[in-house]
Amino acid sequence: MKHEDAAKRLAELGNTTRLAVFRFLVRAGHGGAAVGEIQKALNVPGSTLSHHISRLVSVGLVKQVRESRTLYCIPQFDALTELMEFLKEECCTGTTCGK
Repeated sequence: MKHEDAAKRLAELGNTTRLAVFRFLVRAGHGGAAVGEIQKALNVPGSTLSHHISRLVSVGLVKQVRESRTLYCIPQFDALTELMEFLKEECCTGTTCGK
């Protein structure tokens, strides 16, 4: 993972609303959640929620899938794992770990 990509993902998660949306989706699991369900649970106005979801989609943390008239948001666990691995990849390389 490039530093720039990691920085973009972290920046999007640095917003409290986007972080709450992403954590909600992670709790929902691999099937994700309908936009209406997210809106109801987090009490975020529709247009505001749409903006925040689109930001998460733009950095690859969320994918949207439409089924009939319902739009689902699905967390991209591979992208989350990639980000976590990027953050940990140089752990203790300059010293010994305190295990």
